[in-house]
Amino acid sequence: MNFPKQKIYKALKILGIILVLILVALYYFRDSLLKQAIAKVTHKMAVQYNSNFSVESASFDGLSTIHLTDVVLAPINADTLVKIKNVETSISLSNLLIGDVQIGTLKVDNGYIQLVKKGKKRNFDAFLKRDREESESNEKRKYASFAYRIISKVLNLVPTDMDLKNFKFKIDDNGKLTSIDVNKLVLNNKQLETNLHVQAKDFDQRWNIKGFADPRNQKADIRFFNLDTGAIRVPYLDQRYNLKASFDSIRLNLQNIDKSGSELHIDGFTSIVNLKINHPKIASKDVVIKNARFDYRFLLGDNFISIDSTSTMQLNKIKVRPYISYDTEKDTVYTLKVDIPKMKAQDFIVSLPDGLFTHFQGMQATGNFDYKLDFKFNKNKPNTLVFDSKLNKEDLRITKYGEADLNKLNGEFVYRAIIQNVLQRPVLVGNANPNYTPLDQISPYLRKCVLTTEDPSFFSHRGFINEAFKQSILKNIRTKKFSRGASTISMQLIKNVFLTREKTLSRKLEEILLVYILENNRIVSKERMLEVYFNIIEWGPNVYGIGEASHFYFQKSPADLNVDECLYLATIIPKPRKFMYQFNDQGNLKDYAIKNQKFLRNLMFRRGLLVPEDTIGILPVYISGNARSLIKIKAPDSTAIKTDSLAVEDEFDL
Repeated sequence: MNFPKQKIYKALKILGIILVLILVALYYFRDSLLKQAIAKVTHKMAVQYNSNFSVESASFDGLSTIHLTDVVLAPINADTLVKIKNVETSISLSNLLIGDVQIGTLKVDNGYIQLVKKGKKRNFDAFLKRDREESESNEKRKYASFAYRIISKVLNLVPTDMDLKNFKFKIDDNGKLTSIDVNKLVLNNKQLETNLHVQAKDFDQRWNIKGFADPRNQKADIRFFNLDTGAIRVPYLDQRYNLKASFDSIRLNLQNIDKSGSELHIDGFTSIVNLKINHPKIASKDVVIKNARFDYRFLLGDNFISIDSTSTMQLNKIKVRPYISYDTEKDTVYTLKVDIPKMKAQDFIVSLPDGLFTHFQGMQATGNFDYKLDFKFNKNKPNTLVFDSKLNKEDLRITKYGEADLNKLNGEFVYRAIIQNVLQRPVLVGNANPNYTPLDQISPYLRKCVLTTEDPSFFSHRGFINEAFKQSILKNIRTKKFSRGASTISMQLIKNVFLTREKTLSRKLEEILLVYILENNRIVSKERMLEVYFNIIEWGPNVYGIGEASHFYFQKSPADLNVDECLYLATIIPKPRKFMYQFNDQGNLKDYAIKNQKFLRNLMFRRGLLVPEDTIGILPVYISGNARSLIKIKAPDSTAIKTDSLAVEDEFDL
């Protein structure tokens, strides 16, 4: 179909006139549109967020530049959240008409944002609530679409050019104060540079942030530096969480944000130099990571969020390929896979963070290894939990031990327990100690009882029991805390002889690695490990080893203990310093203690470790040694009221 040229020219002319009229209308009605927009925001803040939003004056300069003065956002009956004296910004009116706010330039002079918490009340709580429509909707959230929508909105609010002066960011958490003064923040031609003054309770620093930022193309490459001497200290965390953290420099890189179909891909990397962390739950000293880098690829779909297996983490010379997934398509499934490709054992040892593995310092090894971990937890089917850990060795051999010399277990040594950071009296583990008892001179009943309660598969496993780990993980997930461990006798031995009883991440990681080395390099025989265990563990207040324990309770040698005495000794191992609370004021075992021993005895019957003849003629447990002086026994009194107020009635847990 052909149109005459005159008609085409006429149509274009009409279209041009319409566009001019629209621009003229926008120009003349722009102030009215601005007032409507401010009124809409004011209404939304009042209705949805119970907050007052006000602007002293607002006007256009040209078609797109807006001047605002005295902008205030203050939740009702709470401290002001935002206050800015002067704001100049440019926006696209065409985008504004379709409800898409996209900021072009931004200049801010003299203002602050403050987050305040008084008691349990925070001045930003209202803004953390989900939108009413979203909370009332039963429709399943599509993670990729939701995340992309939020990211796009946030990046649209980041100006392409920015100039901030005399701006503060403040935190007041019930008197815990932190402030960041933005002396200068300039984003010009995609180049970012800042000067920040950071103040907290015990430090005062000046930071510099510079790099590349392109919010419209969703790319950035930014670095943090300290303008003063020393490392950058992270504010607020030490006051709030007792976590001290610092670093020399950090780099944040965003390379790509791409939504293809129902999947969202976010790619980039972050790196940090000389990260130092100190927290009592992590380690007793500073933990230092010299170089770390994370090349990430986040994947989001309609029903899942994941860190893709193409991501890599590098800790000094250690490279790790992680895969982490949260999937809700059918059930709620958590997946974790860790792959450490083949590497030199010595490179692994020297790459361990300083302060986290102090007992490995100075250790040397030859050979290679690779490692894989596969973990999967289905929230709706917890008993299908998958926990598979595999380490493959290639000529792996320890040639020199560090602070923890595992060969020490084969000879005579002095053991000193540490309880609540207090060093206890020395105990000689060797024949020169009259209380030292070789394994073949310990009652076989006691060996069977202790192995049943503490580690039934001790002679067959290599330090760890996968099924015990699974059950421990399941219980910890159900209780939402670390309420159960999976400790074997090998682990208890390492913890007692080489480590401390502190409940830190450092101690647990060292324990796991040392146990693996001990059990998989045949350094000490199982019999010798069990013998040392019997001669060092605590059996009561200041009572160490079975030689002391058998006389402390029964005035007998370990070889002469009967079945019920062995059952009793095995059941007090978890809480030896509280043994006295198992007895009533007549000096007899309470019902719950008898029940625990009966449970253990029946279990050993079922496993064929005891036969009924073993218990013929055995009398109830009677404490005849010095332990009796710690039991509160009352003289007979017909008017006395019998109480068990101090009883520690814990169910026996195998």
